[in-house]
Amino acid sequence: MNTPIPPQDKTILRELAAQAAEIAALPVQDKKRALWRKLNAIQPERPMVMIDQVCWHEMNINDELTLRCTNPECRMYEDFLRRTLFQWRHFPVDMVVEPFIRVPMAITNTGFGIDVEENVSVSDPQNSVVGHAYLNQFQTMDDVAKIQMPQIRHDPAETERRMAAAHELFDGLLEVRKWGYDPYLSLWDPISTWMGVEGALWGIVDHPDLMHAIVGRMTDGYLSMLDQLVEGGLLCQPQSLIHCTGAWTDELPAPGYNPEKPRTQDIWMFGLAQMFSTVSPRMFQEFEVDYASRICERFGLVYYGCCDPLEKKMKQVRMIPHVRKVSMSPWVDQQRGAAEIGKEFVFSRKPSPALLAWDRFDAEAVRADLQATADTCREHGCALEMILKDISTVRYEPQRLFQWAEIAMQVAGG
Repeated sequence: MNTPIPPQDKTILRELAAQAAEIAALPVQDKKRALWRKLNAIQPERPMVMIDQVCWHEMNINDELTLRCTNPECRMYEDFLRRTLFQWRHFPVDMVVEPFIRVPMAITNTGFGIDVEENVSVSDPQNSVVGHAYLNQFQTMDDVAKIQMPQIRHDPAETERRMAAAHELFDGLLEVRKWGYDPYLSLWDPISTWMGVEGALWGIVDHPDLMHAIVGRMTDGYLSMLDQLVEGGLLCQPQSLIHCTGAWTDELPAPGYNPEKPRTQDIWMFGLAQMFSTVSPRMFQEFEVDYASRICERFGLVYYGCCDPLEKKMKQVRMIPHVRKVSMSPWVDQQRGAAEIGKEFVFSRKPSPALLAWDRFDAEAVRADLQATADTCREHGCALEMILKDISTVRYEPQRLFQWAEIAMQVAGG
């Protein structure tokens, strides 16, 4: 934002920030943080509930989400604040409204240097969720050289400019916090975009040496990236969220923490290998766990998994250092998953968002789904969080999401 902040934009943002600050000061925020800390210490008071990755293009009732700022940087903050206030009003569940605004540092990452080649299919032009058909760019060992080592760069002058602008917008209302790079570990999500899921899965069967070379080079790249971030003092501070779940914990940051130079051991990491849903536990260990562990061992705590069903692979998940939460996707056998997890990890249940996309919203089906999870975890003594995410559509009926939230909190006892 190299031009002066438009006065009307500043007025809009300060009005929104004042509302957020008032909510952030409510005693319930500290109560929610305390509940998350207990859950993450595997000493839960009750199941916790979060909603994230919302189909925001279907949510705008009464123009509550309509952006009115004209400056692009102001619109970024406005979008965040409007969504935060909207969620607090309509489906807060166990979200925490923080008394600060995060200002992203001017960090660039060159990544692995591979442009995705794909065909895209769009069903709803307003929806960011689209279909992808990726082209395979890795056929021989020579192709491994396409993978470049990520280079991290920081523009301190731009970071300070962003901070100065944020202070002008929010001082006296919300604390302004410089926010560094919040990393996550995904070896196979990028590979699936470079080869296609089918190409990568056939690769580990037909060309295991090639796939080991690819994932090994990527692991080295991630480790180099982390070294650069730590050396430059460019990592984020201890997070509020990790993979759509509450990250508040008394265990982080680690002893010796310096807020001017946060380390990997001060924060959470999350990892996943979603395309490995159909591979054997042995292949999961060979091509994912052995590599991901080299990265996860550097971090304070780890959230592992996403849509990948892991109830049959917990032996291998246990090999990953510092895991605290394990995703239990809509496709798991919950009884087996709960028996495997027991009191060792957080059972991070991902209820199916498909229940919000049927022709008719069935509240009792939602209640039965959530209650089955709560009962199963109670039977096995699991610390439970229920995280509704990947919500592609609610059929342009936002009330479906509001009702889901009410039911979930009733089941959770909140």
